[in-house]
Amino acid sequence: MRRAGRAWPRWIAVFGVLLALVVGNVAAAQGPYRAPAAIPGTQTIEASEAWALFRAGVPFVDTRLRADFEAGRVPEARNLTIMRDLDDERNRFTRENLLEFIGELDAPVVMYCNERDCWRTEAATRRALGWGFTNLYYFPGGFPEWIRSGYPFE
Repeated sequence: MRRAGRAWPRWIAVFGVLLALVVGNVAAAQGPYRAPAAIPGTQTIEASEAWALFRAGVPFVDTRLRADFEAGRVPEARNLTIMRDLDDERNRFTRENLLEFIGELDAPVVMYCNERDCWRTEAATRRALGWGFTNLYYFPGGFPEWIRSGYPFE
């Protein structure tokens, strides 16, 4: 009987290892996050289109963390981070903050982050769609693409 009592914990350990391997293989098969090429209900733009919108006075929302925003940004962009910054409620990505910044649900706004595969742009854009915003520009290349294109920054 003692022998069977010892086998039980080993069986649990073996099962746990096998489960971890299966879960790990599934995660590895999915690979790193890849931003979607487009988000239905929005307009996907590249840097040249973002530049044209900037020159037309369309507001830009920077969804990056505060430290990234402070290091450099599209001029006059508003930092509404998708991650909570505990020291400043004004830079949280909320419906109220977005509406305060752009004025109306149908006002145009460009959403950007870091590089093409930054999940924050997608998350912010999908949230804004869910909140009823209707004129969203999805700029997946974000700030690095803006810089590489030679556009101004602050």
